[in-house]
Amino acid sequence: MFSNQPARKPEPQWHLPRNRFTPAYLKLYEKDRSVFRERIDEGLEVLADCTVCPRDCHVNRMEDEHGKCRTGRKAWVSSYFAHFGEEDCLRGWNGSGTIFFSFCNLKCVFCQNHEISWAGAGKEVTAEEISEMMMSLQERGCHNINFVTPEHVVPQVLEALLPAIEKGLRLPIVYNTSAYDSLHSLKLMEGIVDIYMPDFKFWDPELSKFYMTENTYPEVARAAVKEMHRQVGDLKFDEEGLALRGLMVRHLVMPNRVAGSKEIFRFVAEEISPDTFVNIMDQYRPDAQVLRKPDRYKDIARGVSGHEFREAEQFARDAGLHRFDKRWRNAWA
Repeated sequence: MFSNQPARKPEPQWHLPRNRFTPAYLKLYEKDRSVFRERIDEGLEVLADCTVCPRDCHVNRMEDEHGKCRTGRKAWVSSYFAHFGEEDCLRGWNGSGTIFFSFCNLKCVFCQNHEISWAGAGKEVTAEEISEMMMSLQERGCHNINFVTPEHVVPQVLEALLPAIEKGLRLPIVYNTSAYDSLHSLKLMEGIVDIYMPDFKFWDPELSKFYMTENTYPEVARAAVKEMHRQVGDLKFDEEGLALRGLMVRHLVMPNRVAGSKEIFRFVAEEISPDTFVNIMDQYRPDAQVLRKPDRYKDIARGVSGHEFREAEQFARDAGLHRFDKRWRNAWA
């Protein structure tokens, strides 16, 4: 049972009064509606010789050709609902309005959502259908619209936002990503996304290649997170502790230090901002290919120990980070 109480009172310097907050996309729409149409057209043009994400497959997705993400002209959605498993500042008391896109441009061997990201559970949807999902989530009282794994469907997201705005959408937009995003796609989303939430997964290119099939991931993620912060700055909250605008970085701690937590936190503190809001996550467990081939992936064929998690937290503090997601685990009872 969820009670109607604040997520967490924000410190004054991170406070943005809700009565002074307007979602970024509404400001852009009110300033110049033609910008949306121009960005949609630009995004669809990119689909025709696809470089939507850093995979640069150069297939014609407008003709339903498939590259690494196995997604053609239309996006696939596995589910949409009020999500109470997100950070307190996103879920609040009515939930975060998540829309889970199927498929992915990475192939993490440990993926806990492999039915969605690998197998593609879900169905093809039109822009109009996605816009209706957004409106339904708003009508349910969700605090934001949370696009999960949007890296490969940015043009389709843009296409769906315009009719949603015209129907009265007014919630903050959360871009919930693996950080394997192209700079071009992120710039298409500039002035539209309110909250960027990348999960910075790996630091070492060779380990990234081994565990995610992509050695360019660390370099791409560093550039993407910098661009996200340039657009929205440090995370700010309303009076009741709900996130309104800014960057939130997630990091999943992995066994045997394979993720490179120390280096990632140092990068965030030194090259993004020491005031970056960070969620250090402890929920790693073996799944997907790791369960099928534990000998091949022996270094991550177990959960994270308490020592490893506490060590990662200390790495973050030593780097100079100080704003951490701390669940009010009993606040919602």
